[in-house]
Amino acid sequence: MGDVDSSRGFLRDVKRIVLKVGTAVVTRKDGRIALGRLGALCEQLKELNTQGYEVILVSSGAVGLGRQRLKYRKLINSSFADLQKPQVELDGKACAAVGQNCLMALYDTLFSQLDVSSAQLLVTDSDFRDRDFRKQLSDTVKSLLSLKVIPIFNENDAVSTRRAPYEDSSGIFWDNDSLAALLALELKADLLVLLSDVEGLYSGPPSDPRSELIHTYIKEKHQTEITFGDKSRVGRGGMTAKVKAAVNAAYAGIPVIITSGYAPENLTKVLQGERIGTLFHQDAHLWCSVKDVDARGMAIAARESSRRLQAMTSEQRKKILLDIADAIEANAKKINVENEADVSAAQQAGYEKSLVARLALKPGKITSLANSVRVLANMEDPIGHVLKKTELADGLVLEKTSSPLGVLLIVFESRPDALVQIASLAIRSGNGLLLKGGKEAKRSNAILHKVITEAIPESVGGKLIGLVTSREEIPDLLKLDDVIDLVIPRGSNKLVSQIKNSTKIPVLGHADGICHVYVDKSANMDMAKQIVLDAKLDYPAACNAMETLLVHKDLMHTTPFNDLIVDLRSEGVTLYGGPRASVFLHIPEAHSFHLEYSSLACTIEFVDDVHAAIDHIHEHGSAHTECIIAEDQEVVNAFFGQVDSAAVFHNASTRFCDGARFGLGAEVGISTSRIHARGPVGVEGLLTTRWILKGSGQVVNGDKGIIYTHKDLPIEP
Repeated sequence: MGDVDSSRGFLRDVKRIVLKVGTAVVTRKDGRIALGRLGALCEQLKELNTQGYEVILVSSGAVGLGRQRLKYRKLINSSFADLQKPQVELDGKACAAVGQNCLMALYDTLFSQLDVSSAQLLVTDSDFRDRDFRKQLSDTVKSLLSLKVIPIFNENDAVSTRRAPYEDSSGIFWDNDSLAALLALELKADLLVLLSDVEGLYSGPPSDPRSELIHTYIKEKHQTEITFGDKSRVGRGGMTAKVKAAVNAAYAGIPVIITSGYAPENLTKVLQGERIGTLFHQDAHLWCSVKDVDARGMAIAARESSRRLQAMTSEQRKKILLDIADAIEANAKKINVENEADVSAAQQAGYEKSLVARLALKPGKITSLANSVRVLANMEDPIGHVLKKTELADGLVLEKTSSPLGVLLIVFESRPDALVQIASLAIRSGNGLLLKGGKEAKRSNAILHKVITEAIPESVGGKLIGLVTSREEIPDLLKLDDVIDLVIPRGSNKLVSQIKNSTKIPVLGHADGICHVYVDKSANMDMAKQIVLDAKLDYPAACNAMETLLVHKDLMHTTPFNDLIVDLRSEGVTLYGGPRASVFLHIPEAHSFHLEYSSLACTIEFVDDVHAAIDHIHEHGSAHTECIIAEDQEVVNAFFGQVDSAAVFHNASTRFCDGARFGLGAEVGISTSRIHARGPVGVEGLLTTRWILKGSGQVVNGDKGIIYTHKDLPIEP
């Protein structure tokens, strides 16, 4: 099952459903019946009927089917001379009469195969002006539903007195969308579903890549924001007609969902409460504040604020960071209270210990966070640095300068301290920022965001840093490649992979943190023991913790290696082995070498030499951080020269792979990408470059009057 929307909890109590199927769903593009689609729909209706739902079907398509049938008959009965004459448009009422017969015969055939009975009810606009008719209609439908019969309604276009059925929108109803809404009210339905050829209502034409699916329609907000595309390719409606009918029904008390009739099982998914299509509900304005900024608005606001931040002096930006550091310490008590509430809720919910460990702000952590912000504040301003200066020609100087990327979207899990680090890095680098933390850290993230944004002066605006609170907003944000410049996911392999597969925006990050430590036969084993224990025990949940220990085969039978294994076990580390180590050490065999435990567990395997260790790392690693413990310099050089990871260490714990420890002040994450930034990503990783050309009236003019010198110039401090 997909994501369940809490605002659709009312669907649990739905019993009577009016379902409207549009012509674009019933027919193919060539006008013929979409037999597979219609068959799948009938199967869903059969299943709902069996489950006790009362289903009333309103089906379009008769006129289109009739026209297609009559055109075919006319064609085969025409002579060549007849075909040369101007073709007269077929009478719409005749098409309706023929098509209705075809349509009902088809429904009867499909439902009969499923042991379901159906009934045809044709109505006209004038019928509903008769009170007795309306009562009889209600009684008839009630009787049919009690017999498990599916009533199928359509406007009786063949005898309708409407002046022009495709243009005249006067009367009680004017198309099958408005008929469905009217029937939902008359027959006291619990839900109206309008099936279309698109996923739901979009903010603009669905063909426009900038258009976004609106999950919940709020009349006060959306009626002035939506731009409709072309009407339906067939039928008389289109999305404009559906929205009008949906709004009328919803504000009369009947919830409405517009969704695709093309997607399999969509009707079933709607009734399961999945967040598909567009919901219309009279209480929608209570669920979502009209003043709330949508995903695009949030990103645009962050960009505008970032431009004001960039326009400030270096000292002004520095002061913002110092004020934030002071505000964090001043609000330490409030932050701890909210964080303790998150930790308690996570424990009660049964989250893994590793996640709870990442979630908790341990004693002294808030002071440490404030100090890390001060370190960033006191670093050299990274914006506007001249990186290269070139004289192109006499009096024409080109400068390559550092510049902010623009707007960053950071999606992170569990760790609220990451919010502080990321926000401070964004401010230092002059970028706008959108943050989405894990739901388990909701209260911690909210208080930290509040403290930080309140410390940002009004001249920049707190919207510089937006906090995304709903998981459902992420897909919308990932579509905004025109206003968001970089996505950095921090979290599980699943999270990172999902984001990479869901966006055109460049993604910077790592999917796994499978870090290796290789102990060579030349290693100082006392040193090796210290490094291995630190790499595994210092913070097992960190992405730079050791996950695989590779050991030279000559150390298998040595006392120092045995002591190392004993120490790991005594510290509570669960050991898994490769094919060789599992047999030798009598430990369970790891089901894969590509494992990030993020806990007190690791894999051990023996290798023949440094080259075998390198091959193992390349085959099973994640290009994060690798360490060699050795005294043989030739072996070390081979390891450094051939291991293709973001960070490679000699005789030092993998835990050193960290932005703060590298002197970057903080990090937004560790990247295993090979483009832009790699390893711990600090301020420099959030910058790009731009070119500044300073001239004195030069023109190209076919390069006739200019002499290029391309001379490097010294960069002034």
